[in-house]
Amino acid sequence: MQERPYVISIAGFDPSGGAGLLSDSKTFEQLKVMGLGVCTALTLQTASKCLSLEWRPIDEVTEAIKVLMENYPVSAVKIGLVKDAEFLGKIVRTVQKGNPEVKIVWDPVLKSTSEFTFFDIETLHQLKSTVNKLSLITPNYNEYSVLKEKLLLPDTNQCSLLIKGGHREDHLGTDILVENGKEILLAPTESSANYFPKHGSGCVLSSAITAELAKGENRETACRNGKLYIEKFLKSNASLLGTHL
Repeated sequence: MQERPYVISIAGFDPSGGAGLLSDSKTFEQLKVMGLGVCTALTLQTASKCLSLEWRPIDEVTEAIKVLMENYPVSAVKIGLVKDAEFLGKIVRTVQKGNPEVKIVWDPVLKSTSEFTFFDIETLHQLKSTVNKLSLITPNYNEYSVLKEKLLLPDTNQCSLLIKGGHREDHLGTDILVENGKEILLAPTESSANYFPKHGSGCVLSSAITAELAKGENRETACRNGKLYIEKFLKSNASLLGTHL
């Protein structure tokens, strides 16, 4: 009998393996949860640039989610690359229909590091009702600035917010967890000089946190454990494609 909790990654396919579904699957395996996957988009990219993007029809995405949730006791879901507010909203409603108690983490992927635009930010204002159905949102520092500008700030009594610090100019690597109206600083465990930039590091962190939530950890502990995991990933080698230790 399967003892590992089941987790679904609903994300894009990155052929380099550094981000999206493949990256999430590697992380889930290392953290001892059973990873399932639903593809939202096919991309052509390397560790340094994105060349093209083809969205999958939302009906095919939601049908795949339904099948998985009907056949497996899913504990947590991580949502990555999505097209716009409507796309995300339909995914969240489908997940909650399958299991109203499932923990949902949304990792906003607005642009690639090479400035390839993914999410239609003009639709962000439509997301207020959707984000408060989530357990956690994990934007990086730049993405948080966009969300804040568009007034898309969740009620932190309902949905927690982890602002990832990998893009900060001050206090590099310090994350901020906002929960129940309180801010908790999550500082790096060692000097960031020991870390190397990695393609897909945001995906790895959010999927690590999702795995920890699936195992029953509370949000603060899940974020702290996820941070320990991403730090090992960031110092795994000097290339843009990290390895999962």
